[in-house]
Amino acid sequence: MRKYKVAVVGATGAVGQEMLKTVAERKFPVSEMIALASSKSAGGQVSFGEDEVLRVQDLAKFDFKGVDICLSSAGASVSAEFAPRAAAAGCVVIDNTSHFRMDPDVPLVVPEVNPEAIAGYKKKNIIANPNCSTIQMVVALKPLHDIATIKRIVVATYQAVSGAGREAMDELFTQTRAIFVNDALVKEQFHKQIAFNVIPQIDTFMEDGCTKEEWKMVVETKKILAPAIKVSATCVRVPVFICHSEAVNVEFEKPISAIEARNALKKAPGVTVIDHLHEDGFITPAECVGEDAVFVSRIRDDMSMENCLSMWIVSDNLRKGAALNAVQIAEELIKKYLK
Repeated sequence: MRKYKVAVVGATGAVGQEMLKTVAERKFPVSEMIALASSKSAGGQVSFGEDEVLRVQDLAKFDFKGVDICLSSAGASVSAEFAPRAAAAGCVVIDNTSHFRMDPDVPLVVPEVNPEAIAGYKKKNIIANPNCSTIQMVVALKPLHDIATIKRIVVATYQAVSGAGREAMDELFTQTRAIFVNDALVKEQFHKQIAFNVIPQIDTFMEDGCTKEEWKMVVETKKILAPAIKVSATCVRVPVFICHSEAVNVEFEKPISAIEARNALKKAPGVTVIDHLHEDGFITPAECVGEDAVFVSRIRDDMSMENCLSMWIVSDNLRKGAALNAVQIAEELIKKYLK
């Protein structure tokens, strides 16, 4: 079996470390693993698998010649600068940032949903990883779209602070501790208090009143599933460390019952259904940390509208929402294109 020289950009961040962990866990055929980050982090160390420790190299000085695949999660501005350089050197970049997602020449891929789109990578040698909240939603909705064709999605998200990075996780911890010991609350990562609170703003506001995160869910869903689907999103940051949750209401063109939806989702790749009518019969974020699946619960008919269902979707945003999806793209890439 051929092995591949792989680089991880942003290797010292939460997603970058999850990428290294996921590559090792899934036994991706690596001949050499390279950890890259900013000059500030260069010289540090990160773990790869159970036994290997990598020295972090400076991304700005690194030559990508000979690297087969790069898994990147280092911010949109960083990707905008380095990804074309890496791609020009012959490296296929799988980018987790927002910078390339809506580029018509860059595939936006969720392997359980649109793996065929990977074929378009040759135009720029770049493949985009969707937004974490979009990924888990389209994984759960694709099997239902195949049956009854989705017309409209209304989604409210409950997004963990890890989606904003390690410093945001630290802020939730320190604010929670400060409340218990009656210290002053320090707000640096969020404009509002995050401990014991919810914040109905993720990313910046746009002119129409939506946030950039809400816009991402709209346009990415259209690019991945179908351009005709209408999407209304409200994205909320909640005091949870890891795992995003979503309350999703879906209108279909054809009739589909909750029973039909539940049966289809039970057979769907990447989906785990936990849906029973009792107090322990649904999933919560605390139960999904470190899990690969997209979990679906509370599947029910919406009696207020024809051909309409509601459901609850939860997934680990660092795993399936970022690292795992990128590694799955790489697995599809070597299976069909980089043999």
